Amino acid sequence: MYTVSVRSLCDFAARSGDLDLRFTPAPSAQEGIAGHAAVHRNRADTYQSELRLSLHWQGVLVQGRADGYDAPAHCLEEIKTYRGHFRNIAANQKALHWAQLKLYGAMLCETHEHECVTLALIYYHIDTHKETREQQTYSRTELLQFFQQLTGRFLIWARQEAAHHDYKLRASELLQFPYPTFRSGQREFAVQVFRDLRDARTLLAQAPTGIGKTLAVLFPALKAVQPAGLHKVFYLTAKNSGRQMALDSMRTLQQGEQQQWRVLELVARDKSCVHPDKACHGESCPLARGFYDNLPQARQIAITHALLDESTLAQIADEHQLCPYYLQQEMVRWADVIVGDYNHYFDAAALLHHQTIEQEWRVAVVLDEAHNLLDRARSMYSATLSEAALVAARKQAPANLKRCFGQLKRVMHDAAADYESGIHYTDTMHDELSQISQHTASRLASYVAENALPNSHPLLAFYFDLLFFAYLTEQFSTHSLLEFQQTALGVDISIRNVVPASFLSPRYGDAHGCVLFSATLSPAGFYNDVLGLPSNSSRCDIASPFKAKQLQLYIQPVSTRYADRQSSLERVCQAVGQQYERQKGNYLLFASSFEYLRQLEQGLGGWYPDIPLWTQASGMGSEQRQAFLDQFHAEGQGIGLAVLGGVFGEGVDLPGKRLIGAFIATLGLPQYNDWNEAVRDRMASAFGEQQAYNYAYLYPGMRKVVQAAGRVIRSEHDEGVLFLLDERYAQARVAKLLPAWWPAARRLG
Repeated sequence: MYTVSVRSLCDFAARSGDLDLRFTPAPSAQEGIAGHAAVHRNRADTYQSELRLSLHWQGVLVQGRADGYDAPAHCLEEIKTYRGHFRNIAANQKALHWAQLKLYGAMLCETHEHECVTLALIYYHIDTHKETREQQTYSRTELLQFFQQLTGRFLIWARQEAAHHDYKLRASELLQFPYPTFRSGQREFAVQVFRDLRDARTLLAQAPTGIGKTLAVLFPALKAVQPAGLHKVFYLTAKNSGRQMALDSMRTLQQGEQQQWRVLELVARDKSCVHPDKACHGESCPLARGFYDNLPQARQIAITHALLDESTLAQIADEHQLCPYYLQQEMVRWADVIVGDYNHYFDAAALLHHQTIEQEWRVAVVLDEAHNLLDRARSMYSATLSEAALVAARKQAPANLKRCFGQLKRVMHDAAADYESGIHYTDTMHDELSQISQHTASRLASYVAENALPNSHPLLAFYFDLLFFAYLTEQFSTHSLLEFQQTALGVDISIRNVVPASFLSPRYGDAHGCVLFSATLSPAGFYNDVLGLPSNSSRCDIASPFKAKQLQLYIQPVSTRYADRQSSLERVCQAVGQQYERQKGNYLLFASSFEYLRQLEQGLGGWYPDIPLWTQASGMGSEQRQAFLDQFHAEGQGIGLAVLGGVFGEGVDLPGKRLIGAFIATLGLPQYNDWNEAVRDRMASAFGEQQAYNYAYLYPGMRKVVQAAGRVIRSEHDEGVLFLLDERYAQARVAKLLPAWWPAARRLG
């Protein structure tokens, strides 16, 4: 038997016509719940709310909850909350609502043997509290015929999905590791991942480079599908390189040519959109026109591909004249393994998280290079209110809204009045700013609901920014800071998240199990605190397969602090130049900033003019980055200069002779400035003064150092040299943060 909800059945079988994503502000989940409750309060005491109904037909069990049933009137109701004009509700959207209600009507009549029932579609305006009622009486025969028609469209698919589900469970049980043996540490890691996903726990795992981490996570995640009853595995990354490694690992795990796992790659909208100059509706974009009419055939073709990566999905979309971005979103429901970005599950409006809750999926969430989640989550839960954007939006606003904009602008200036030019931070929310932001967002919501605006319209863009800013003012607490910045165009006010733990924590709970893994997740207490991991989380630290004899480690006692950088140049350049002359080959030199990088480039060019140098530039595109990496070929010689913490500090694989050594001319600490001092104060409030410096400066800095140093030894066959060019590396509190397998450092004179 295959079980499907009324909503999912209608989404599959009752949609037709164009894709239409012209923005209409919908009520929030909380407003929707409040709207339903308001309608229920207007009903008699005999009214039954949230009436559970189900009906089985030809191997498909359809179930759901009707919003309400008035037994004396024999009337079944479906309640929809909305904003804007009632006339703006699209005809195909109304048809979808009626389809849901008619399914409930069929289930009620068939279960309780009623010969007819009155169906009422109630549209409740969330702002005016007005009900608009559409009502019709249907016979049991009519409704059952509709039920069978819709379910019949789904029936072939349901049988196919039921068979795939059974096959997936068997495949999980029978899955074998694709290689004769495990690498050192790989089996230990895989066993820990399996146990925690099976037993619904969150795991924080530090696993070194070289053990095959991606395969060591995906293999046990698939093995856990059967015992844990998992519907999906989400493999989430911060970078494209991690996504590609996951796809390659899934190719390895697919046994022979027989399909086992449906793998879907999620790609950002700006990368997959074929017509970025067009709006997402049938009147503008040809790939939105007739989207739901063309979808069934494309969907059927798509599931025959075990691996729906970006290019495969784009080809299918092109053959069926569909938008590839929204085709991939449709295929989320039918994929077993989904490879995407952190944002797809952890963002405030994340697709994968929304679907997990909506579809009641049991999911395993796996985070590659999880040390990146801190900075990414901070950006997800930060927002800016710009006076320049406000002024641009006000010019496009109708007269009755201009006063509202004026009030908001006045309050922004009042809030920033105590702060002079520059950037300033406070840990206190300005109450009037919060109130006027929410009020203005509400006024704008009513306007844009009644007036279809193009996505590029400045008023709509400002509304989106304001809406999220207003939301974060309500959430403001010790995890964030309020930032004021005076610019040439006016004041900018930002909510800057510092500790995203409270936003991330519920997402772990909504998953069956989570695995966060990286080569640099130490100390564990820091990541537990800032990422909000559950108190019963597991921890494992896999020993490195590398040996101390593979690496030569040197510490140069020189100060690379900002005030000492000019005087440090000669000693740093000597250490670099002398090592290169002793052993020619390819090296990376990491510095703290582009400014210091240029100084080192000039110094090396002057003292060692024969050494080939190539230098990272700010804002390099993908082709420029690849050209930089192409310099590191096995027969090459020279030094690539890069910024620590930048694109070449992690996720770069240069094995063997492509890279024989690295120099790190910095401790990697974040710059001492007002922002980082504000972060330090926030960390002190949250975790105590004793940890504040470590959490704000030392741990983030040393994570970048260890990541960059990890470019040197990539396999058990590599050998290399590493120079830590700063005297602070000899300090005990710094040295204990270096990898345990590294040899004792030799101190240079």
